[in-house]
Amino acid sequence: MDFYEAINRRHIVREWKQEDVSEEAVKRIVSAGLKAPTNDHMRSWEFILLHDRKEKEQALQFVREWVEKKNLEGKTDSVLKTPAQKMYAYAMPRQYSMLLDAPYVIIPLFKAAADIFHAETVNRLNSFASIWCVIENMFLAATAEGLACSMRIPVGEEWKHTASVLEVPEGYIVPCYIGVGYAAEKAPELEQNTFTVEEKLHLGKW
Repeated sequence: MDFYEAINRRHIVREWKQEDVSEEAVKRIVSAGLKAPTNDHMRSWEFILLHDRKEKEQALQFVREWVEKKNLEGKTDSVLKTPAQKMYAYAMPRQYSMLLDAPYVIIPLFKAAADIFHAETVNRLNSFASIWCVIENMFLAATAEGLACSMRIPVGEEWKHTASVLEVPEGYIVPCYIGVGYAAEKAPELEQNTFTVEEKLHLGKW
């Protein structure tokens, strides 16, 4: 697949075909992530791969609890005006199912300085920026494989509970969960706010 085609086709999905994905394809996706630019030249990233449903249920139990606590199903139908509101109405009730039902879940991890959540300078966030380069590489690789991804960013202390269940060593952070699979044919592509380069590009100064 052409690079720009992959960029144009890459989008988040939350519903899946009941079709398995080869482990080799998932490894190629992770390998693409490992080629991202790194802040310390050490590529201090690790990945946990979940395929068995029981493994996913155990790792994602705090996501399920969040969804159950919020009880979001059907509560946002009256505010479907902006693209953000439409996304929220569709995506929030599916935060658990879009991961549990994915053939694979990839949990990326990055090693960060102890003060990353209270960084006083931008460079202290280098490890955080670096892992998102990894994640975007993986999204594009999945698209090139003919696959799609779902993604959830942990809320509050959720990531710590997940890391504990998965026996992640201290010092590593879970930035998100990524579901990987074949998008369901009925899965909607939600409306996006779009802009031209001319609208966003400032020459010389703002």
